[in-house]
Amino acid sequence: MNKQTNGDRTLIIVRHGQSQWNLENRFTGWKDVSITEQGRIEAFQAAEKLKGQPMEIAFTSMLKRAWETLDIIQTTCHWQLPVIKDAALNERSYGKLEGLNKAETAVEYGEAQVHIWRRSYDVAPPGGESLQDTAKRVIPYYEHEISPLLREGKGVLVVAHGNSLRALMMHLENLSPKQILEIELPTGVPKRYVMDASLNVKHADFL
Repeated sequence: MNKQTNGDRTLIIVRHGQSQWNLENRFTGWKDVSITEQGRIEAFQAAEKLKGQPMEIAFTSMLKRAWETLDIIQTTCHWQLPVIKDAALNERSYGKLEGLNKAETAVEYGEAQVHIWRRSYDVAPPGGESLQDTAKRVIPYYEHEISPLLREGKGVLVVAHGNSLRALMMHLENLSPKQILEIELPTGVPKRYVMDASLNVKHADFL
């Protein structure tokens, strides 16, 4: 792996490869499902884009679709990064909706209500979390555990989930709740943040 040689800091985020329930159009949340063959391909493609990046430590969630993706990245890149797993990076919980097909859920609860649960910032589904709730655990974790390593100059890789990473993107890019709701993070496509020593984002790009 290549270490950083200037004053810039590098943070790269990757949403896990396609999971079985992504494929089946089900609400996944905290349910622990594996990635599909397509998900493995996406993880491999992500790894190919990450080769040569100055990564020194990796963070992931407690859900296997994220760490399966990270394992493929490590193997493909011939990395042996230390890995820290934490539930703070878990996907947003969908509560009672988890495991339900999204189309069937719309029939049961109404499309308008399901749209609110999926796309509002601060309205949680029954027994679950809103994106705001997710941000309340992701952002403090970033500030306490990840940003100190970035300040030391370490290159950090975070492999997690659509909503936990969107919460982090909102923080890093100073996005409003309305703006973040319009952003989708594709599976298996690394997004790189280059920061100055104070962790101000100088630029961000998809690899």
